[in-house]
Amino acid sequence: MAKYIYLTLTYSTLLLSSYAQTGGIKGRVISAEDGPLGFVSVGIITKTTGTRTGNDGYYQLRNLAPGTYNVQFSAVGYQKQQLVAQVKSNEVLVLNVSLVKSESRLNDVIVTGVSRATEVRRNPVPVAVMSKKDMDKNVNNNIIDAIIKGVPGVSAVTTGPNVSKPFIRGLGYNRVLTLYDGIRQEGQQWGDEHGIEIDQYGIARAEVVKGPASLSYGSDALAGVINMIPYLPNFENNALKGDYTVDYHTNNGLIGSSLGLAYKHTDWRFTARGTGKLAHNYTNSIDGRVYGTAYNELNLSAMARVDKSWGYSQLAATLFNNKQEIPDGSRDSLTRRFTRQTLDAGDDIKNRPIVPQNELKTYKLNPLYQHIQHYRVYTSNQFNIGEGSINLMAGGQQSVRREYNHPTQPQQPGLYVVLNTLNYDVKYNLPELAGIEASVGVNGMYQTNRSKNATDFPIPDYELFDIGAFVFAKKTFGPVDISGGLRFDNRSIKWGDFFVADNPQNGFQKRIKDADTIGTYLQFPSFNKRYRGWSGSLGLTYNVNERLLLKANIARGYRAPNITEIGSNGLDPGAHIVYLGNRAFKPEFNVQQDIGLIAYLKDADLSAEVFNNNIYNYIYQARLNDANGNPVVIVPGNNTYQYQQSGARLYGAEISVNLHPEKAKWLNWNNSLAYVNGLNKNAELIARVGNDAKYLPFIPPLHVRSEIRVTFQKTSKTLIKPYIKLEADAYTAQNHFYALDDTETVTPGYTLWNMGCGSGFKNKRGKTMLDVYLQVDNLLDKAYQSNLNRLKYFEYYQATPNGSSGIYNIGRNISLKMIVPL
Repeated sequence: MAKYIYLTLTYSTLLLSSYAQTGGIKGRVISAEDGPLGFVSVGIITKTTGTRTGNDGYYQLRNLAPGTYNVQFSAVGYQKQQLVAQVKSNEVLVLNVSLVKSESRLNDVIVTGVSRATEVRRNPVPVAVMSKKDMDKNVNNNIIDAIIKGVPGVSAVTTGPNVSKPFIRGLGYNRVLTLYDGIRQEGQQWGDEHGIEIDQYGIARAEVVKGPASLSYGSDALAGVINMIPYLPNFENNALKGDYTVDYHTNNGLIGSSLGLAYKHTDWRFTARGTGKLAHNYTNSIDGRVYGTAYNELNLSAMARVDKSWGYSQLAATLFNNKQEIPDGSRDSLTRRFTRQTLDAGDDIKNRPIVPQNELKTYKLNPLYQHIQHYRVYTSNQFNIGEGSINLMAGGQQSVRREYNHPTQPQQPGLYVVLNTLNYDVKYNLPELAGIEASVGVNGMYQTNRSKNATDFPIPDYELFDIGAFVFAKKTFGPVDISGGLRFDNRSIKWGDFFVADNPQNGFQKRIKDADTIGTYLQFPSFNKRYRGWSGSLGLTYNVNERLLLKANIARGYRAPNITEIGSNGLDPGAHIVYLGNRAFKPEFNVQQDIGLIAYLKDADLSAEVFNNNIYNYIYQARLNDANGNPVVIVPGNNTYQYQQSGARLYGAEISVNLHPEKAKWLNWNNSLAYVNGLNKNAELIARVGNDAKYLPFIPPLHVRSEIRVTFQKTSKTLIKPYIKLEADAYTAQNHFYALDDTETVTPGYTLWNMGCGSGFKNKRGKTMLDVYLQVDNLLDKAYQSNLNRLKYFEYYQATPNGSSGIYNIGRNISLKMIVPL
């Protein structure tokens, strides 16, 4: 025993001694033009050690053994720089860096979808990055709107300005894995009529992975991953800093206000943010003010983090509270003015009272609205073990969704579901061995859904347990970078018998939980099933030279059917759709091939990506008609959709050409093109009904975006980099749509012109005191309908006096945004 104690004390002494002999590197990264630079990636070449600068440009690398290191600094819009640092024991070397401006947007360092920090240029998986500065310069109603405008290949299914469901290359809903600070977002993603429950003003950076190659974060990412990273301070000690943002939109009167504060004390960092938004109904030149599109929102978030030589530990919490009206598109047949529902029993959707004009432009919500609350608490930790590290993440989320759709009993929710989710993630980053960087991990979630005091039950109460294990590795062979991995997922989902019966107290229905089921209806028979699947990827990047790269990647994705696809059997009031699922559905699998080219030229950046995606057991929605071709009506005034399953193929390309002439530093001309085509491979169905079923639903048309920006270079005592820009957003007609049973219709093409300008303002000491952005979207007030706009199909008449059908998108919108650093 004494010998054991002696050996233990000796080992502990040696261990502590080794830690005491370590050193570090710290400093500040600036730019001669822009001052301190935030979110610069700082890493040691061939090592796993890395960090990012805070908003004031400070960084620190700790726990470095004495020796010589090559330190690399890289950031979006700046030339990469490498410096040699000599680290001594018990000393912290100060290494300050000044980066040179570059208009290249292709050289950033990313972390999503891979195990270690990896440059975009060296990563074979198609990845795009958007910074907060990029998002601030556009008109955004929500965080997904911001991402769409900067990432080719990303689109959204919308239900008014506030609801955007992200799609990547024609695939969305549960096929896009949305992350907040690395933890998967769970909030009834299957629903059409609500967006992503994340504060748009609190996001410092968004990273998008295109394709099923993100092994680290779990299954379901058949289309890709969107990771939204909140702000994390890194500045001088004992300083309280922050920002105040105010945002106003003229079209729907949106008023956004957000206050963020941050404080750093030695190794501790703290942040807090509060955001409020409210908007009335939006308007366009065809419909006037669109009744049922007003909303308000409240967001709160807080974070505390400590960084030590052993790693870091972080605890954070967020609260999202959104109230949004429920549009149904009902109108007077002659005047086309919007009408509103006033009755439950006996309601005639074509014989409702017209909405008074004074109620179309008010911030007060009408009685028919949905209330969505999302709560999240999570902890993220890293423990350094020699040259390796262990990452631990755990979190709890609760999504509460209520939809009030009964005008005679406005306090009675039609839908009331509570989704509870526990997330866990354990990952070990192995020490580098023979030039191979590898990670192994296990992650998943446990989830329960419960219906509360409701009258409609589109999905059953269920329990879900998900676990998956993965291995990922990468290695460099001279000019070739190779990376890939494998993952195995196991998901079980079950529920018991779910009975409903008439409720004499309110005249609707209620759930029956008692043993006595006489006089009830079995809406959801019990179900218990397990789904399993493999996924994997293998890719390489060939650095032809410093300016030209070729990429290739092949990946296999896996996704288990979600709850609505296998279990739905009822009305979703907010979507005005009765969904019918299929318990026999099989998991989806896909195999996607990507080939890409990136060229860094003196006066331009070029990128081109082409992809081919074959999906097996693809699940999609289709409107249900009877044998006579008439729409099936289960609940009056609501459509009925039944999920289908077949093979599918999607293919397309994204091309970007960004011109930044060396001899005209004031000029930038950025251009992008995105194309995807989706084919239904159900040969039996196509043989029976013809080309109406040839294409997949929710496929965006060819999209071309062009922006010319002039940035004034002359130094001013007051202004900081003032700019003016002109944009063209062009969409071709979408003739490739799922036409069976009028699920979709042809969508004409259109072009939207946008203009914007902005500048920073500085005080006499040269410090930024205000950033101002003015933007006009849809400058010519073009009347248009996006083919991904769900409101396009909110129509109850075969013919209309003005020849227009459905609801149009938002008209001209002027936005003024001001950001005040504190």
